[in-house]
Amino acid sequence: MRHVTLGNMRPTPFFALVPALLLGLSACTPKTSGPGPTVQTSTPVSTVSFYPSQAGLAWSYLLEGEPTSAVPYVLRTLGPSIYAGQTVQALQLTGRGADQTWYRTFSTDGVKLLGLRKPGVNVRLDPPWLEYPAESAWKVGLTWQGVSNIAISGDDGKVQAQGTLNYSYTIQEKRQQDTPAGKFEVWVVTRQVSDTVGGLFPATQQLWFTPYVGEVRTPEGLLLVGRNFKGGR
Repeated sequence: MRHVTLGNMRPTPFFALVPALLLGLSACTPKTSGPGPTVQTSTPVSTVSFYPSQAGLAWSYLLEGEPTSAVPYVLRTLGPSIYAGQTVQALQLTGRGADQTWYRTFSTDGVKLLGLRKPGVNVRLDPPWLEYPAESAWKVGLTWQGVSNIAISGDDGKVQAQGTLNYSYTIQEKRQQDTPAGKFEVWVVTRQVSDTVGGLFPATQQLWFTPYVGEVRTPEGLLLVGRNFKGGR
């Protein structure tokens, strides 16, 4: 397996850069019986889009199978930012020592991922990765795919590794799903990813998406347990 050294960091396997942020840290974090989701404010449903991206929105997640008393991860929309010379929306995941930010564009034509950052690591995708299709395109059986070039760099901006990423999605079904956050009508999507830099992302995962709510189950196996806004069914 190839490795990358970032600054004074010890070599880190490529596959650990993203999934281990969620899966590795959770394994060594004590479970506590503190409060649930920490977000308190509420954003009116009229301001939430099909693909929620408004600044101030927040979602709380737990790893699949964890008790609801566990400390959640919290995903927040930070608002407009500049990434790779483009205006994007920044979304940051924190909790249990995790700190990761995704840079995306949102429109009626879909959601595109331009890159992501965690301390010491920047992963840029060119062309952007199409994560979700046009709003009007959703239907059972829909598929989409693409190829992006990957450039991994450190805080100094120097590229440490390059490669390509192939992705494909298939919408499997639409169903009612019970979750710790309530019952939702979800689109069940299977995502498959492969790359030439050692496995940055889980190879095959299932995610659940609900319009005006967001990801009810993320590709990393996080389940929604709370949010600070209303919307969706």
